[in-house]
Amino acid sequence: METVIPPSPPVLLPVAGSRASFPVRRVYCVGRNYAAHAREMGHDPDREPPFFFQKNADDLLPPGKDFPYPPRSSDVHHEVELVVALRSGGTDIPVDAALDHVYGYAVGIDFTRRDLQAEAKKAGKPWTAAKAFEHSGPISALVPATTIGHPVNGGIWLKVNGEMRQGGDLAQMIWSVPEIVAELSRLFTLAPGDVVMTGTPSGVGPVARGDLVTCGVDGVAVLTVQVV
Repeated sequence: METVIPPSPPVLLPVAGSRASFPVRRVYCVGRNYAAHAREMGHDPDREPPFFFQKNADDLLPPGKDFPYPPRSSDVHHEVELVVALRSGGTDIPVDAALDHVYGYAVGIDFTRRDLQAEAKKAGKPWTAAKAFEHSGPISALVPATTIGHPVNGGIWLKVNGEMRQGGDLAQMIWSVPEIVAELSRLFTLAPGDVVMTGTPSGVGPVARGDLVTCGVDGVAVLTVQVV
């Protein structure tokens, strides 16, 4: 096909144990999806409907790449997340069928320009400048669900320069992966290649140039990123 300008290259993520790559279509993110220790203590927190925002596919930063500290911010925060990659999609997907659409999982970081987010919140404006900037989504290689199954519990954590900053468990997610996929499919037409970042546990905080960030989801993957 002839194009008037060169087409952008596809965004491809590595797949653990495979020479093949996963092509990314869209990146959805879930906000405020952990309630600290509530489920561990046998309580179910108030479950307001989940809300979503997006990053661009080319905001994802493959493993082995440094994270360049972004401009227009002096308060960039780390947010470690379980990432879900879809092999198929659709609309109005039932909760009990949602996992059939999942290809695999990874660990990722939703880097956020917190100062810009605070300004946007105060003014009632979108979070795009705070969330969807270049390289703002470091991500590990994807691990197929056929290899690890579908994790519903297990530690999710993040360290900065060896110091533990974030620690939680997937079981603390207010909205589970099947519920997230089902709800997204009511709002958007999901498709193969869609990626979902599922929210972060407590302990988010700032990073600085020179920091080494290491994070993981137990049983899924570990990711290390240098801030430069």
